[in-house]
Amino acid sequence: MQKKVTVVGAGNVGATVAQRLAEKELADVALIDIVEGLPQGRALDLQEAAPIEKHDARVIGANTYEASEGSDLIIITAGLPRKPGMGRGDLLATNAKIVKSVIEQVAPLSSNAILIIVTNPLDAMCHVAFQASKFPKNRVVGMAGVLDGARFRSFIAAELNVSVENTHAFVLGGHGRTMVPLPRYSTVAGIPLTELLPPDRIEAVVERTRWGGAEIVDLLKTGSAYYAPASAVVEMAESILKDKKKILPCAAYLQGEYGIHDLFIGVPVKLGKNGVEEIIEVSLTKDEHAALQKSADFVRSFVESLISMDL
Repeated sequence: MQKKVTVVGAGNVGATVAQRLAEKELADVALIDIVEGLPQGRALDLQEAAPIEKHDARVIGANTYEASEGSDLIIITAGLPRKPGMGRGDLLATNAKIVKSVIEQVAPLSSNAILIIVTNPLDAMCHVAFQASKFPKNRVVGMAGVLDGARFRSFIAAELNVSVENTHAFVLGGHGRTMVPLPRYSTVAGIPLTELLPPDRIEAVVERTRWGGAEIVDLLKTGSAYYAPASAVVEMAESILKDKKKILPCAAYLQGEYGIHDLFIGVPVKLGKNGVEEIIEVSLTKDEHAALQKSADFVRSFVESLISMDL
């Protein structure tokens, strides 16, 4: 039987996720948005492309959550995007209300689904989804590190003038300026990045990675990134739907791993049919561990702000 994925939010990210899910023939897709006509129009457009793209995935659009019933995977992209000058934290209160409302409506209709959260500020929104859904921790996961790693890999490839296919990058921590790219765990054709670039160039690539999303927001002026985020989401979805058990950096709920308790933050995990099937702990230097703790503290401040809002 064909898998079913619901994508909530038919904006640029959600529509591109739906497109790539369908074109990879990973699942039938329900695209849901509150804007009348938007999900229906985008779904119909994608469906009409199917004969050319040669896939038989079904894409439907709806304004009500009943269309999500029986989903294997639910991807939440709904929320306000960043604009120039805005940090992810500026979206906290508004997007928390949106995510909470969405989850309370979709979770009961697909009680065995896995949730992938994309809405910013990502790590904090995972907490909102976790509490609102009452799903076990392995079935709530955030998309962050796959995107941050892709940006890191892209910048490494450009710096060294090599194929992106040869690059592998490792990013821990929260999604945003406190993320922790780890050059010594990042490689090109198996060769550590630290053997290929001097420290100043590594730092330049790391810094550009930290501000990768903001760079795009500043260039677009009226929106934020969507091609790369959509690709990152679909890589996670594929690993879950096909039970590939890929090791990917994702926002997962930690209960003591890396010395962090009761917090969603980016770490390497094994993604399979049960969601987060294992959290992978790697050894960190004193400086790396301190940077990860700083990132965790930043994420925790968002979570504490949510608690004080009593959403």
